[in-house]
Amino acid sequence: MSRTRPRLPLTPIAEGRVVFRGATLVDSETDAPLPESEVEVQDGVVRYVGPRREGSIDDGVRVVDLTGAWLTPGFVDVHVHLAMVPTAVERQRAWFAEESVLAVAAQLRATLEAGVTTARDLDGLTPGYRQAIECGTAVGPRLHLAVSMLSPTGGHADPVLPNGSMPAWAIRPEMPEPGVVDTDDDVIRAVRRLIRMGADVIKVSASGGSGSPTDAPEDTGITEEQVRLIRRLADERGGLPITAHALTDAAARAAVRGGASVIEHGYDLSDATIDLMREHDTVLVPTLSTLMRDIGQGVTAERRHERENMRRRGMDSIRRAIAAGVPVALGTDAGVVPHGRNLGELAWLIEAGLTPEAALHAGTMAGARVLGIEDRVGSVAVGKMADFVVTDTDPLTSLDRLCEPDAMRMVVQSGRVVVDRDRRAG
Repeated sequence: MSRTRPRLPLTPIAEGRVVFRGATLVDSETDAPLPESEVEVQDGVVRYVGPRREGSIDDGVRVVDLTGAWLTPGFVDVHVHLAMVPTAVERQRAWFAEESVLAVAAQLRATLEAGVTTARDLDGLTPGYRQAIECGTAVGPRLHLAVSMLSPTGGHADPVLPNGSMPAWAIRPEMPEPGVVDTDDDVIRAVRRLIRMGADVIKVSASGGSGSPTDAPEDTGITEEQVRLIRRLADERGGLPITAHALTDAAARAAVRGGASVIEHGYDLSDATIDLMREHDTVLVPTLSTLMRDIGQGVTAERRHERENMRRRGMDSIRRAIAAGVPVALGTDAGVVPHGRNLGELAWLIEAGLTPEAALHAGTMAGARVLGIEDRVGSVAVGKMADFVVTDTDPLTSLDRLCEPDAMRMVVQSGRVVVDRDRRAG
């Protein structure tokens, strides 16, 4: 992870004392589910977690009865694109800036309501969104940001069409400029600009992308030498982590050797690269929701065949990495897939070989470690921020149901009940 511990972006903290009692606590950091649990929160921080205590509660203390429900840590999605909204590109180009900001705000809220209390956005948001959530003018997951991803001209981060005309996707006025770099001097300026803006992570496109207008997955992006340069620059300015978009084995291997601590996608990993990732303790974020998504109608038979081959290779790659012991964290690429259904990734992780307990860990504590904030979030523990979700679904037997609409009965973030679908709180 990063060389130095990053600041923890806080969401507004609930003041006062609240006791949540009666739910079965399921946490990957505990040995077994705890029926009839009790979680006491004081000013947004967990002060007690354990068996339900007998006796009366002091006057003025709120008690939330969760009997019959399950309680888990708030989820962490380490790969989202909240600036990607489900509106036609042509319409987005006609928006005023306010329309764009409010469209993103709707995705922030949908993500939080889905049980994701912390998220890492890997291209498209400025730090203004992170700061708006911190001060309470927007509602959403606490954010870690890449701001812009880096790639060469014509690479995965370059939206310009082959004829040099309008970008292939909507670049709206309030969005950061694309991170297009070619020379080492370009890389130095871009990284220093991102650090100046307040990026929490540097994202590089080590390979091409499936949705790029002028490159392909097998194309080279940011090289090993450039990743190594970025690693040196990041270490000089606080040790920000590097995460790498890598659809090919060569790209993943170059990124790990250069100093990336996380590989995004990893759909074509060789056994040798998997061993290298284990040696460097590199985390894999498979984004299986994107790999396995339905590409819809209207595509050619050749394109559908290519997609099916990619799915087979990708799932095989992820299964081998998991079997070899490569650490895995939950990331969805939400934006490419719908926002608000983030926890559907848990079922795909089980399909790839994780146990339900390990999938829960990937979606909570493993993500917190990727962000470098595992001392504050990722589990329900004394001294940590009170981030947790409450559901009527047993997460160890029906993880696939957690992505359904209204699956989250309650979402608590920094002690605040931000979602309460049955109005039992208070």
